[in-house]
This record gives sequence, C-alpha cells and structure tokens, in this order.
Amino acid sequence: MEHELRTLTARLLANRSIPRTDALARRALVDDLFRHALDSRLAGVGLQLLDNPYAAHVAVGLADDMREPVFGQGREYAASNVGLTRDELAWLMVIWSLIVLPKRERQVSRRSLHDDGQDDMFGAEQPVEHGEAVSGVLSEASLLADFGTRLGGKMKLNIALGKLARLGFIERRGGQVFEGPLLDVLLDYRILADRIIHGTLADVLTGAGHRMPAANAFELAQDAPEDEAAE
Repeated sequence: MEHELRTLTARLLANRSIPRTDALARRALVDDLFRHALDSRLAGVGLQLLDNPYAAHVAVGLADDMREPVFGQGREYAASNVGLTRDELAWLMVIWSLIVLPKRERQVSRRSLHDDGQDDMFGAEQPVEHGEAVSGVLSEASLLADFGTRLGGKMKLNIALGKLARLGFIERRGGQVFEGPLLDVLLDYRILADRIIHGTLADVLTGAGHRMPAANAFELAQDAPEDEAAE
C-alpha cells in the first residue's frame, strides 16, 4: 500500500486533479483503510483530498486551518488566492453558474444533456453521470453578448478565459467553453448555489435569458449520493 499512497500523493500534487475513474482515485474513494492513510499523509503537510461525488475529478487542496497562514499575508487574498482579479472572479462565477447549476439539476434527476424529457421510472436508480454527458457548453460569443457590457468587454473576457483555462477551471475549444477538471471540485456547491440562486447574480442571469434550476433540485443536490466509484 505504501507505493500506491506515494504514487497517488505525488500525482495529486503534480497534476492538481485526477479523474475519479482512475484506479488509485477509486481506491481512495471506496477503501476506508487506504483513504485514512491518504488523509493522514496529506494532513501532515497541511493538505486535504477534495472530493465531490458529482464532480468528475478529485483534487488536493489546503486544509481549512492552513488557508489563513498560507494566503493571509498577501494583499491579493482579499479577492482571490489563485491570482484572479475581481472581474475575473465575476466571470468565474457566471461560468460556474451556467455550467454547474444546470449540470447538477441533470445529475440529481439522472438526465443527460440529450434527454428527451420523458419520464423514466428507473431514473433514480441510475448512477450519477459525469463529464460531457451532463455538462453543458458555453459559447464565448454568447458570454460576451450576455455579460460583456457588465464585465469589461471582449478583452477582459479573453484574459479571464485564458487564466481560468490555465488554472483548470475551464477548457477552451474552438470558441466554446467546457467544464474544466477543477470547476466543480474546487468551488463548494453547498455554499455558492444558495448565494447565487437567492442573490443578485440570479437576477443578472435570468435577465440575460438563462433559467435558474428548480428549488427542489437545489435542495436534493445538497445531499451527496453514496460514492459510486466502485460500480
């Protein structure tokens, strides 16, 4: 087990995230003894495993009690600990809202992007889908048209998307914005969804023609499903 622990820890540190379907990631999610050993090893250097059953990846991040000692001395921490400006954080919140909120609604209802909308009596028994089967795609041109006036125009959007892609929050392909490996695992749905759905950003999003998820989908998504990595 020692070799597997060293390998997984090194890969998490080197790659920042690992698909939850990876063999070692699966073991960390379903093997209690292995997970305890991994958690202890990461905690020894102020880190923790970040896992969200609805996310397609697992990642490593600072332990809660290490955030202030590590980032608290920098002036930029007031805005972001990953070097994003307030405008870029605003773009991140918009993109997270437009990708993750509807994705979670599909995951909770066990529907895909191409579902025909017909009732499925066995839907609740299906495993949670991950990846592009449930994660929508955004057009860069549409983002600019819908939010560019509020958030600085084309140049600021392009700079923000470049940074978000380098940080692993999104992927850019041919003028389209896809969910990146860290978008759903680093940003806490339990905190953000409530603030967005019941906050000012919801008015901005609906004003641009984007639908907010149903309240019951938000409530159901707060209860994480049992991990299905072993299936």
